[in-house]
Amino acid sequence: MLLRMSTLLLKTLREEPAEAEVPSHRLLLRAGFIRRAAPGGYTWLPLGKLVLDRITAVIREEMTAIGGQEVAFPALLPREPYETSNRWTEYGDDIFTLQDRRGADYLLAPTHEEMFTLLVQDMTSSYRDFPLLLFQVQTKFRDEARPRAGLLRGREFLMKDAYSFTLTDEGLEQVYAEVRAAYQRAFNRIGLSHAIVSAMSGAMGGSASEEFLAPAEVGEDTFVGCTSCSYAANTEAVVTPPGAVAEIPAGSPSVHDTPDTPTIASLVDLANARQFGGRTDWTAADTLKNVVVSVHHPGRSRPELLVIGVPGDREVDRKRLDAALAPATATLFDDFESRPDLVKGYLGPQGLGVRYLADPRVAPGTAWLTGANQPGRHAIDVVAGRDFTPDGTIEAAEVRAGDPCPACGSGELTMRRGIEIGHIFQLGRRYTDAFKVDVLGADGKPVRPTMGSYGIGVSRAVASVAEQHHDDRGLLWPDEVAPADVHIVAAGKDGQIEAALELARTLVAAGLRVLVDDRPQLSAGVKFTDAELIGVARTVVIGRRLAEGWAEFRDRRTGERVDVPISDIQRVITVALG
Repeated sequence: MLLRMSTLLLKTLREEPAEAEVPSHRLLLRAGFIRRAAPGGYTWLPLGKLVLDRITAVIREEMTAIGGQEVAFPALLPREPYETSNRWTEYGDDIFTLQDRRGADYLLAPTHEEMFTLLVQDMTSSYRDFPLLLFQVQTKFRDEARPRAGLLRGREFLMKDAYSFTLTDEGLEQVYAEVRAAYQRAFNRIGLSHAIVSAMSGAMGGSASEEFLAPAEVGEDTFVGCTSCSYAANTEAVVTPPGAVAEIPAGSPSVHDTPDTPTIASLVDLANARQFGGRTDWTAADTLKNVVVSVHHPGRSRPELLVIGVPGDREVDRKRLDAALAPATATLFDDFESRPDLVKGYLGPQGLGVRYLADPRVAPGTAWLTGANQPGRHAIDVVAGRDFTPDGTIEAAEVRAGDPCPACGSGELTMRRGIEIGHIFQLGRRYTDAFKVDVLGADGKPVRPTMGSYGIGVSRAVASVAEQHHDDRGLLWPDEVAPADVHIVAAGKDGQIEAALELARTLVAAGLRVLVDDRPQLSAGVKFTDAELIGVARTVVIGRRLAEGWAEFRDRRTGERVDVPISDIQRVITVALG
């Protein structure tokens, strides 16, 4: 492959794009890999398409190596299968829907579980047809409310989705392990450092679920690890160790005037100053914060009011709350005038007329300082199991560094941010049950297949690689995904462009992919700046020593700059590429 920059559709930018929020977005725009086409949608320019295709090829190779068979479904899908699985309503506003000229409903596919299930139902009949692992690489669509960060959070994106069909749960576990290992190989090949963490299944359904996260400061996911064991999880999936169950005492709460205590901190200060309960050691962890939310269930016109109880030293984590309530979503309730029974700022769990879910730390027998459901008043010794009984528990409180590990109990949690690049699920029989998929078993009886689902955000992987592989001068692509193996720069005139092109043809004939800067009107400084911005790790400069038969070889990763005989360039590059 020979790319000549004199004819390449390429425009680099000197100024920072105003809309770029994160390094990958900024650099992919500046280096001429993508252009914004619409909110949440991007055009892939030639250099960007090369990187996208190389990452896709690696993923495809690893999937076919474990027996995956590639298919391709349409992105425009009918409503009926999604009604059958109940996801037409579960997805809510997250999907793009439309009608054809006859008034029939369609959606732009966010995922394809339903269509893969129907295909297998149509094409198989016997246990001899299994196991199956099918995959596709296809554009998906989701109506993101706030598309941001370029390729990391878009409305249209390229995804590899795969689905396994086996006849036993043991078979599902085996394929799941094979795909998991294939993902690790693929991400290692494209240079993506990643962590595998326990995750929530969300609208996908199923039981076991793991995410592959690329550590990056700009990541929207927060994940934890343990200082003592191998536990790792997305914060949405962290299970809080329950509070110790205590003997429920006799008695009743005592109510105190607590004017002008709009915050937990001010309440604690007042409790200590007035020695509530004879104590001067009150802390925020002794208080019970009660947060009112409106829960929006798919398919329902009116939201449900819900009160969430968490220890006062914790905030409600909105992502954990939504994960716990999925497929429903929650917004903070603020219309307290319409509900005078919910006393804003002084709300307690006792005697509530709405559903109440509490943090697992609110165990039976635990006593709390909390609202008295009267303006300007709080109560102490409000005991769970005596003065109130939650309708259930909910994992909605924030997870913090230093929290005890829920797996081993002896270690502490550490926290990092990451970009979700892959997600795998043991779906089970949710979709084969929905469509009543049965095949003839070896014993002549019907068997219902069980499914696994395995996704990789391919276009997101491009941005993730860019996030992990750049410096203050530009991108710095790993060899497996770079748009070229070598970037040749003709530094000036006097035959240097002709010599650069001749060298490029020689290297291409040897099987190398070459990008050559043969633009005649630009200075060497501009060309070097563009080379660093574009990010091919190895550069060959045809410059001042051309007449002597020498060129300069630069390795961006090591900082090496050496003069090399032009006749030896091919060997040097081959060695550098390993």
